[in-house]
Amino acid sequence: MGKYQLDTKGKVAVSKYHEKNKPAKFDKKQQLEKIRAEYLKKKQNQTDK
Repeated sequence: MGKYQLDTKGKVAVSKYHEKNKPAKFDKKQQLEKIRAEYLKKKQNQTDK
């Protein structure tokens, strides 16, 4: 076993800490929609000229 062993209270504290400091989940669908909207806007501007 490891040098430091956590009791249940310690494990809960550690899991809460990691949950809070986890980076925001990367949303691929939202990112694709954003890129698509920008592309369509650019395309529209080119056809207007």
